[in-house]
Amino acid sequence: MTPADFLVPTYVQMLTALAGWLDKAQAQTPEQADALLSARLAPDMFPLSTQIRFACVQAQEGVFRLQDEAFPPALTELLDEGRNGGENPGTMAQARARIEETLSLVRSLPADLDGGAPDRAVAHELPTGMIFDLTLDQYARDWAIAQFYFHVMAAYAILRSRGIDLGKADYVAHMFAYLRPGTAPQG
Repeated sequence: MTPADFLVPTYVQMLTALAGWLDKAQAQTPEQADALLSARLAPDMFPLSTQIRFACVQAQEGVFRLQDEAFPPALTELLDEGRNGGENPGTMAQARARIEETLSLVRSLPADLDGGAPDRAVAHELPTGMIFDLTLDQYARDWAIAQFYFHVMAAYAILRSRGIDLGKADYVAHMFAYLRPGTAPQG
């Protein structure tokens, strides 16, 4: 399995789930949905708006790394939006647009993309100046997937903590494509 085989479906599945959670939040709290974007799990954590943007950043970074391409300025803009999410949370419509932009980018990858040699060097630099020297496989396994899931899971937890009716089925909605007919609980 290549890093692309691993990352691309994960990004599509979980960003699609995240969009669905925002739809549920909008439907369940139409008057307060935008206010949810300022919600946090803890005072020192980023708000929901940032978790959404950072999940998109992680997926977009992964796509550019797989293609061995430099990050475009739009990715830095999205990262800055996320960092400033506490002051400028935006709207649910804007959050959904960011998810859709990211899904469009991920889905535009060639079907035969393998991401190149799994031992290709990746220098991953953080805004703090720290640089991690990884292979593409290590980047996918140890950074990209972990960081992506951190932000997706934080978004899920924030929504749940604010009373949005989400459950495990919402988190793993992609699994229902594999459900054997006649085995779902009735009632």
